[in-house]
Amino acid sequence: MTLLRAWLAGIPAYLWSGWGAVASLCLLLAAWEGASAVYGALVLPDPGTVFATLAGLVDSGAAWPELAVTARRAATGLLLAIAAGSTLGMLAGISLTASMMSRPLVTVLLGTPPIAWLVLAMLWFGASDGTPVFTVFIACFPVIFVGALQGTRTLDGQLKEMATVFRLPVRMKLFDLYLPHVVSYLFPAWITALGTSWKVVVMAELLSSADGVGAALAVSRSHLDTAATLAWIAAVVVTLLAVEYLLLEPVKRELEGWRRQEREGSAA
Repeated sequence: MTLLRAWLAGIPAYLWSGWGAVASLCLLLAAWEGASAVYGALVLPDPGTVFATLAGLVDSGAAWPELAVTARRAATGLLLAIAAGSTLGMLAGISLTASMMSRPLVTVLLGTPPIAWLVLAMLWFGASDGTPVFTVFIACFPVIFVGALQGTRTLDGQLKEMATVFRLPVRMKLFDLYLPHVVSYLFPAWITALGTSWKVVVMAELLSSADGVGAALAVSRSHLDTAATLAWIAAVVVTLLAVEYLLLEPVKRELEGWRRQEREGSAA
């Protein structure tokens, strides 16, 4: 409860500190408006037209079902990747041998383009939800695995020795010593994986599904409707920005504050 109150109390300061992000978005919109004036509405509709199209999709009720399907698939693949990547990464971080053996496997997973995994998933799962969910999972897993591995490998050996010498209870060592440090590495990996999951799931739906944002993009492309295409892209981007900056970023700031205190204590 105390942590929740501290998080809520920090929201106004956090929102005020976001003026830089707002300024960058305004510059992006200005550049978009200028490019639209140069290339014309057929190639690049202006922001007003695109957001009016998006508002029409929302008002008609066409946007919510597609966004819900895409969100469900992205969340399923992401949660599976978080569960598997976090667990296996921490287990690999405990052992130096396992850490060294996992490095080439992670390199292979990171180096293989998501489109290649998508083609394989289409052969294995067909047009079912398994195709986008698997593609999201395999794209996000190595990012989360590396975060968990690094967090576990960088645990301060002196702190672990101190905990052993003073015979701290297992629960205290786990929740007050080990997990805060590991999560400070894991959380940025989770945020990165969140963005990856939406990019990959839209790509997978575009090529393999009859519903979702990706399928809606395929329809707008076939109709040569650039405004609708950009409206669906804007819907995904706005959803991601809302989740990251209104929900996840304040939590991340709390974790990074703890991490800064840890660094200051180590330097002292």
